[in-house]
Amino acid sequence: RAARVPGVEHFPAANGGGAPAKGLRGAAFVQKYIVKNYFYYYLFRFSAALGQEVFYITFLPFTHWNIDPYLSRRLIIIWVLVMYIGQVAKDILKWPRPSSPPVVKLEKRVIAEYGMPSTHAMASTAIAFTLLISTMDRYQYPFVLGLVMAVVFSALVCLSRLYTGMHTVLDVLGGVLITALLIALTYPAWTLIDCLDSASPLFPVCVIVVPFFLCYNYPVSDYYSPTRADTTTIMAAGAGVTIGCWINHFFHLVSKPAESLPVIQNIPPLTTDLLVLVLTKFAVGIVLILLVRQLVQNLSLQVLYSWFKVVTRNKEARRRLEIEVPYKFVTYTSVGICATTFVPMLHRFLGLP
Repeated sequence: RAARVPGVEHFPAANGGGAPAKGLRGAAFVQKYIVKNYFYYYLFRFSAALGQEVFYITFLPFTHWNIDPYLSRRLIIIWVLVMYIGQVAKDILKWPRPSSPPVVKLEKRVIAEYGMPSTHAMASTAIAFTLLISTMDRYQYPFVLGLVMAVVFSALVCLSRLYTGMHTVLDVLGGVLITALLIALTYPAWTLIDCLDSASPLFPVCVIVVPFFLCYNYPVSDYYSPTRADTTTIMAAGAGVTIGCWINHFFHLVSKPAESLPVIQNIPPLTTDLLVLVLTKFAVGIVLILLVRQLVQNLSLQVLYSWFKVVTRNKEARRRLEIEVPYKFVTYTSVGICATTFVPMLHRFLGLP
């Protein structure tokens, strides 16, 4: 059961609302609410963003460029696996999101998706605890501190799903338990994951064909929701990163490959010079990624529109299976390859170690 949001007062559709009220359009009415506790509001809206694309497209590349490619590989592959299973489970189970009222739904985009399990809860739990497990034997830091940070991170994201009215407690707990089970089942294969970039020349073909097939044959929903598009984005990004790592190894583009075996390393102190270097590498990489994403997206849409004889300005056409899946897949596969291959090359060209 979903609870009312603390610090937010709900008004039904018939109520005109107050002057500071904000509107949110649902399936059949307009919600209005007044924020009474801005600390809760901004804390959980920020926490909810930690499970959205804006976090993934910044944190995961940042980890690859500035911390350790070894960690980013593990994080991305486990994240892709967990998210695919979670997204598919939603459209198979078809459990509705919490009724409103009594809850206030603060997010518009994902209202059309089903509720069980919470993929925000799954992603945050997967990233937090995969990072903890992968670093505890590789870096020197207090394990208790890492455990607390992992719990706090995942808990904030999970609680944000209740606060924003997007999930019930059962949805969140289901997501956490499914992720815990997947981590336990896949952990013995994590060492194999570290060797993926040295696989055979046929490996990139499998990495492209299998995810594309899974996305194109995604479970059919009763009505359109962004679930299939989001799943394609995630699968394509994971495929691009995996291919990028393979390209780096196959063509010897990485001067000093990151070791895959556990190696105790000291975490360097955060100095001004290091901070400037990290932010510069991040800024350069993000700019290139955004340029590649926009360019490839526009080109792929133009080709598909021409192929299927669709009017260019018809935005609804993007939702068609034969257009949505290919353009999303090509776009984000390119983003993944760019992040792991071309951005590091640009860093080296600019003299950014």
